[in-house]
Amino acid sequence: MQANSERLSIKEKIGYSVGDTASNLFFQTIMLFLTFFYTDVFGIPTAAVATLFLVTRIWDAVNDPFMGTIADHTTTKWGKFRPYILFMSLPFCVMGVLAFTTPDFSVTGKIIYAYITYNLLMMTYTAVNVPYSALMGVITPNSQERTELSTYRFVAAFIGGLIVQGSMLYLVDYFGKGDAATGWQWAMGCLSGLALLLFIITFATTKERVLPPKEQKNDLKVDLKDLFTSKPWLLIAGATVFQLIFIVIRSSMIMYYFKYFVGDQSLTLFGNTIDLDFNTFASSFMIIGSVVTILGSILTPWMSKRLDKRNTYAGALLVSSIFAGLFYFVSPQDVLIIFGLNIIVSFAFGPVSVLQWAMYTDAADYSEWKNNRRATGLIMAASLFALKMGLTLGGAIVAGMLGYYGFIANQIQAPETTHGILLLMSIYPAVFGICGSLLVMFYPLTNKMMEKIEVDLQARHQA
Repeated sequence: MQANSERLSIKEKIGYSVGDTASNLFFQTIMLFLTFFYTDVFGIPTAAVATLFLVTRIWDAVNDPFMGTIADHTTTKWGKFRPYILFMSLPFCVMGVLAFTTPDFSVTGKIIYAYITYNLLMMTYTAVNVPYSALMGVITPNSQERTELSTYRFVAAFIGGLIVQGSMLYLVDYFGKGDAATGWQWAMGCLSGLALLLFIITFATTKERVLPPKEQKNDLKVDLKDLFTSKPWLLIAGATVFQLIFIVIRSSMIMYYFKYFVGDQSLTLFGNTIDLDFNTFASSFMIIGSVVTILGSILTPWMSKRLDKRNTYAGALLVSSIFAGLFYFVSPQDVLIIFGLNIIVSFAFGPVSVLQWAMYTDAADYSEWKNNRRATGLIMAASLFALKMGLTLGGAIVAGMLGYYGFIANQIQAPETTHGILLLMSIYPAVFGICGSLLVMFYPLTNKMMEKIEVDLQARHQA
């Protein structure tokens, strides 16, 4: 596990990246469908869903850094982080199925069941994804190589999203045959089996090459002080919270937007009339969005080299947010405009997630360069906490605001409720995205700065 600047093989880049395909099978399902599942299938009130999402943060506040510390203190023949990807992936996949299982309980019983299964799902998500994210920081010491690896990772992640968007509703119909609860359980079972296989591939094809300084002694108090006095980490973590609130609100609202605002329509294309239901609209909307997001991700290394990581991230998030806000001015009948705006929003969002994790690993290098200590696991755990904070706040905002606007599942909505759904699809997420874009403009680790840090760290390692 010697630190070096050799380029990673294509095999290892792909092997690492499919781990995020696996994770995104769960993350996208949670982001796109969990609120809708809880309200329209599972059968619990929107207020209970909002409270559930907020309460889970109390445990996650301890759980994420705790997992990062455990991983940093782990020493095995397979490394610090890879063993968790192997051994915790099965519990993670099992909890994914249980979280989308609807028991024959009262409403109170269902709420209790949802608390237990959702919290266990998030705990096992942490146990796999903190080490997985930290692995990117130790797989190579080269900052630009990590950016390229992050591109592979997020192309694979968006492919995972594409699988969810293209197959989930079909699988629900196929297995459920009119019974939505059974359909969701079996659909999640299929995705969980695929995820387990991909996690095993990631473990088998990757290596850890960057070690902490030999003289470093583990000290959680010092590591936490280093973390919370790191300006680069604080800025990208804050931007991540806003970025995730933006994308979670918007993504969570897609099903509501098409079911209750756009509705079933007849679309005329090239003189032919096509009858489309809201499920087909929603699936097509999500699939097209994922495809163009992948294209944006592929172009990220080219853009970040020329514009710098910080400027690319900030500009891409700003463009995505502004065009998301324009959905407010589009009527339900303007289907082509709806899809056109989504192409721009999705393409611009491509570089954001790619650069987010590359910038976190740069923050880990910066911490070692400045403090002569490396705590990759803790830094990535705290970063995952920021991501899950945005995920949870976004979900809570959706559920809370739906309740505020008087949403009642599976009913014709009042005009003010429909207007609220439109706001949640457009203006509300746009505001959070713009805030994230402005915040990251103060991020200090430019490409030129990272080149200096990389040279200095290599000299220290060689010494």
